Amino acid sequence: MFRHPICLSPTLSVSHQFPNLYLHGYALPWVTSNLYKRHEIQPVSLSSIPTTSVVKSSYKFSCQNLTRKSRERSNWAHGEENCGMDKDSIDTHIHDLPDVLLSNIFSLVSDTRSRNAMSLVCLRWHLLERLTRTSLTLRGNIRDLLFVPTCFRSVTDLDLSLLSPWGHPLLDFSPDPILLAHLLHNAFPSVVSLTIYIRSPATLYLLAPRWPNLFHVKLVRWHQRSPTPLGSDFHPLFENCLSLSSLDLSHFYCWTEDLQPALETHPATAASLSRLDILTYTSSAGFRSSELLAITAACPNLHQLLAACVFDHRYVDFVGDSTLLALASNCPQLSLLHLADISVLSNARTNLEDDGFTAEDAGISHAMLLDLFIGLPKLEELALDINQNVRDAGPALELLHSKCPRLKSLTLGRFHGICRAVDSKLDGVSLCRGLESLSIRNCADLTDYSLTAISLGCTRLAKFEIQGCKRITEIGIRTMAHALQQTLVDVKISCCKHLNAVRSLRALEPIQDKIQRLHIDCEWRNRSQQSERSSSHTPSKLMNCPTGKRFANWEEEVSCSKKSKYYSQMDSANISYGSLFPCKSWAQLQHLSLWIAVGELLTPLILAGLDNCPALEEIQIRVEGDCRQQPKPSELAFGLSCLSSYPRLSKMHLDCGGVIGYALTAPSGHMDLSLWERFYLNKIGNLNLLELNYWPPQDTDVNHRSLSLPAAGLLAECSTLRKLFIHGTANEHLMMFLLKIPNLRDVQLREDYYPAPENDTSTEMRVDSCCRFEDALNSRQIPD
Repeated sequence: MFRHPICLSPTLSVSHQFPNLYLHGYALPWVTSNLYKRHEIQPVSLSSIPTTSVVKSSYKFSCQNLTRKSRERSNWAHGEENCGMDKDSIDTHIHDLPDVLLSNIFSLVSDTRSRNAMSLVCLRWHLLERLTRTSLTLRGNIRDLLFVPTCFRSVTDLDLSLLSPWGHPLLDFSPDPILLAHLLHNAFPSVVSLTIYIRSPATLYLLAPRWPNLFHVKLVRWHQRSPTPLGSDFHPLFENCLSLSSLDLSHFYCWTEDLQPALETHPATAASLSRLDILTYTSSAGFRSSELLAITAACPNLHQLLAACVFDHRYVDFVGDSTLLALASNCPQLSLLHLADISVLSNARTNLEDDGFTAEDAGISHAMLLDLFIGLPKLEELALDINQNVRDAGPALELLHSKCPRLKSLTLGRFHGICRAVDSKLDGVSLCRGLESLSIRNCADLTDYSLTAISLGCTRLAKFEIQGCKRITEIGIRTMAHALQQTLVDVKISCCKHLNAVRSLRALEPIQDKIQRLHIDCEWRNRSQQSERSSSHTPSKLMNCPTGKRFANWEEEVSCSKKSKYYSQMDSANISYGSLFPCKSWAQLQHLSLWIAVGELLTPLILAGLDNCPALEEIQIRVEGDCRQQPKPSELAFGLSCLSSYPRLSKMHLDCGGVIGYALTAPSGHMDLSLWERFYLNKIGNLNLLELNYWPPQDTDVNHRSLSLPAAGLLAECSTLRKLFIHGTANEHLMMFLLKIPNLRDVQLREDYYPAPENDTSTEMRVDSCCRFEDALNSRQIPD
């Protein structure tokens, strides 16, 4: 199946090699008319678009038509009547398209399985597919790198970070590492973008000279740093790749002191960098002021900078006013600036019962924010995610629109007073009219009035995230959704005291049929019976008012008693979502993300309103909490079977890595992690999943994240799985259970958490165990 503009000859015919060929895309009218006349093909679907010269069509070439054409060819060859068809029209088929056209068509196909299928049609298609493939992720075993194919010579983006066994040194398996490096270069001579797992600097010393034209490199490491001198991980890269423009270290564990000396030693490479990502998720140490300034001084041409910093003024050398001003002076061309406190990256949830303010204020002033915005006029994306109070930030944010006119994305963490909406006026962040993405985290004084003002001022918003804002209610979100129903397609609502799952879904009813990505917390109970009174601003009638009159009608809101009656009716235990609003489906929802506390059930999700999601393809579920103090669940299963009502669901991320329990023998009256895994994976075989990422629960006391016997047995029941990635460890005999899955093609253990266990000391999957399992997996016959 191809989806692209159809630029075909009016005398197109189809080879007998295709029993059914579907062409979906845009075609000129004369093309469609000739398709009808020549082949008597009826359109499967035909829908017009707002253009007079182009129509969007879908055609099916059936076996019957092809058989009839074959008979006509035979009749013509024997001199028989040809029903008015000439020889040219009969001898023209899809293979007569020039290679240039076919190459352009092939280059538009990104799905790996589709490209693999295309390459099997014929030798010509095979060669064209290989010629147009520019991105490749190698998933073989390291020991087999000597047999790497040489037909992907056009690949420019190469990923070597997921080879098996995961996390092992790339060249250690080869008796001649230099020869292997030459083979990799010979197989992929055009590589300019490289992702690679680095256990020691030796790997880059061998590979970096082979690809001197690299402009993007992503280094990955979750294991502990090797005992080498400072900067040794980067010296071979900076020394050989002088045109390097993008460096991603977000998943690379190293010391914050490593990068600075390497950049200063190679000033030419540092000056060529335009993008630097040091927003490290692998470490608990952020960059301090002196380190950040030294890095930015060495890289004056940066356009994009992402960094994990220390904003806490109680620490020595913290990032404050002077640091941010010097940063703007060092890199005035920045279009993306993302600075986050290292404590924020842990994704720790805030206490729903506190007032939203921290005990300490950050060392960031309003005057500095103004000078920062003036110094970075080309900003398009700005993220300042701080874990301490920045009070009364509204006046400074008002200048963003005039000082940074290109700004489209804004993320603010612990910024208070960003939009007060006082006296019916737009203020603060609501004046940033060009915003398309807005993320607000832990803003203590954000109200429903603030959301209304933002929706009136930022009319282009397509993505909105709100997290840890205690005064927001359902009415504020619903008002915003109503005002932005033409643009808003990506929403995240998390850790808001007065927004449980039911209220969050009810609030999004105005965009229910348009939203494409959604995150909510699976909080089934109300945190407060008086939630509607906790916010002094609840503009419940604004959604029905014309835009120009909404602020004037704020004083005409319904009384608190009426709102209390409204909430009591909507939150009654026996009332369902469908009885409150017109029955509509989440027609375009493709990605759903859920957070749920340990011990809670997933089954109420359908009753809460997510019962009709015909386009949902991917779901992410994160379970979090300490199960050591949890009672035994009242139900036998978590509730994954309820997801079988989503017909197109094929990908799942089930993250139980936030579940902390007893890996070994649990005290009397408690369950160990194996029983919790049985609870969470029960009935997962009822889902028609093609791809599953699973994070087992952990015992933090012994750094243990391992697949248990019940988990292996339940995963083996997923008969439709093709890809399974377990983010933890497992014993070899448990992995052999997975061979029962008939269609399983790709399995890998990834210990992508810090510190990743050293396999040579682990009692679980070792290198030889992994190789034996992969040999058994690859030796099977796959039905398709």
